[in-house]
Amino acid sequence: MPSRANPSRPGTLRREIAALAARMMAEDGISDFGFAKRKAARQLGANESEASLPNNAEIEAELRAWQALYQDEEQAERVSEMRRTAVEVMRLLDEFRPYLTGGALDGTAGRYTEVEIELYPESTKEVEIFFLNQNLAYEHREPRRGAPNAPEAILAFDWDHVPVRLSLYDANAERSARRSDVRARLAAVEALLHADEPPAE
Repeated sequence: MPSRANPSRPGTLRREIAALAARMMAEDGISDFGFAKRKAARQLGANESEASLPNNAEIEAELRAWQALYQDEEQAERVSEMRRTAVEVMRLLDEFRPYLTGGALDGTAGRYTEVEIELYPESTKEVEIFFLNQNLAYEHREPRRGAPNAPEAILAFDWDHVPVRLSLYDANAERSARRSDVRARLAAVEALLHADEPPAE
């Protein structure tokens, strides 16, 4: 079925979907690129086939442009705050081999974005026991079963009013070739945080 949204100009429609998806991610706190672009396509009356949708890089470019235009100073402060939170949480959970990923790492984090951290424990129960021993409250979320690279468990909590999401994977998945997402260990995140800080007078 042809798209209702200007079917004769697929390139224009693709850009419109990317721009709307980026705005949703910036304003509504959507962190999933796939969900954002499918929702944007539906709103624009477009076919949701993967061939007609923009890729993540196109949406990220639109997101960066939108943030630079509308959230420049606020967004930069938000990213720095999230990276500080990530460093603190990663230090706390160091034994579970944490990696930072998502908007706090690549600099596209918006107003409602969670700090996304991957863990590779020997057992997911180890992490939950650790939280109980530390008297840290958390929410247990159900992973999206069947999704590519779905984690075994998701734990969510607030760290000094900053939302954090932990995706727990099997320890053997840490070096899996399937894990292609950009991610960073603690030392790399500390270096990013240091680069965010203004030079001393």
